[in-house]
Amino acid sequence: MAASSRAQVLDLYRAMLRESKHFSAYNYRTYAIRRIRDAFRENKNVGDPAEIQALVTKAKRNLGIIRRQS
Repeated sequence: MAASSRAQVLDLYRAMLRESKHFSAYNYRTYAIRRIRDAFRENKNVGDPAEIQALVTKAKRNLGIIRRQS
C-alpha cells in the first residue's frame, strides 16, 4: 500500500471512530465502533490498489451516513 493511501485509510478510520462516538444511544455507539474496527481488521491485508480504492469509497459513504445519523 502506498504511503498516501495508508495515511488516507488511517485518517478515514479515525474520523469514523470519532464520529461514531457522537451517537447518543449506547447500543448504537458500541455497535458502530465494533463494526468499524471489525471491517478495517478484516480488510487490512488487501493489496490490490483498485480494491483498496473501492473500500475507501465505501468507507467514505459510510462516514457520511454516520455523520447524518449522529
